Amino acid sequence: MRRTLLALAAAVSAVPLALATAPAAHAADPTTLTNGFYVDPDSSAKRWVAANPGDGRAAAIGASIANTPTARWFGSWSGTIGTATGAYVGAADRVDKLPLLVAYNVYHRDYCGGHSAGGAASPAAYADWIAQFAGGIGNRPALVILEPDSLGDYGCMTQAQIDEREGMLSGALAQFSRQAPNTWVYMDAGNPRWADAATMARRLHEAGLRQAHGFSLNISNYIPTAENTAYGNAVNRELSSRYGYTKPFVVDTSRNGNGSDGQWCNPAGRRIGTPTRLGGGAEMLLWIKVPGESDGNCGVGQGSTAGQFLPEVAYKMIYGY
Repeated sequence: MRRTLLALAAAVSAVPLALATAPAAHAADPTTLTNGFYVDPDSSAKRWVAANPGDGRAAAIGASIANTPTARWFGSWSGTIGTATGAYVGAADRVDKLPLLVAYNVYHRDYCGGHSAGGAASPAAYADWIAQFAGGIGNRPALVILEPDSLGDYGCMTQAQIDEREGMLSGALAQFSRQAPNTWVYMDAGNPRWADAATMARRLHEAGLRQAHGFSLNISNYIPTAENTAYGNAVNRELSSRYGYTKPFVVDTSRNGNGSDGQWCNPAGRRIGTPTRLGGGAEMLLWIKVPGESDGNCGVGQGSTAGQFLPEVAYKMIYGY
């Protein structure tokens, strides 16, 4: 049945361009083409547990973190990007699970914050990279979070740089629409404490949200689900009143079990949140950031680098201390 649906979806993607570029995202529902979410077999948590079976923290980290479906992030470290995304979604497809991928390579990434600075060498290089990213997925079902932080902070950017950023994101969405018809793409909308709902609705719309399936909230942050849900609904009210449409949204719940203390960079006393699932006040609650992976050289991750797995931080996050 699933293969029949994929064949039908492929046929739909071959309709004339005038129909294929309808304002609403036209991807088939990848949650119905699969049977549950994919657990990354090579996540940082999985690797640590496998390498440290005698560690007293391994059982808890394995049970509570390593076996929860969590996103895999792709960027310059991923090698040939189409090969990398193709291999990942292919592995998920073979076990009939839905993979979650994060595209994190936009030109001038984290331009204002700087903690995760980097990205593609130019807008043209990014356009090529994201085209290959989408092409690697192809017709297989997937969820993609498009460029965390990209619309959250324009404070240090000129209008020309903002226009350039929005053009890159809109171009990325066009590639997914053309090459990955069974992928739902979510544009990142930051978090409730970054920009007001009206501002974020405008930024999303100007960057091409109409082409996307939806938007994402709270990535790598700690803000409670209820606060994110209220914000997502407020963004949708602004989208509806200003532009005449709304979009589904997802919330990163990987580290928001104890809420936020106002700090975003490795704060102490945080806790894992609701595991990846459909519903929960949003379209989905997703683990997008791996609990225990450092935000950078700060807080309880002093001396670490962004993305480094810290087992003691992970262990304490399971219990909330």
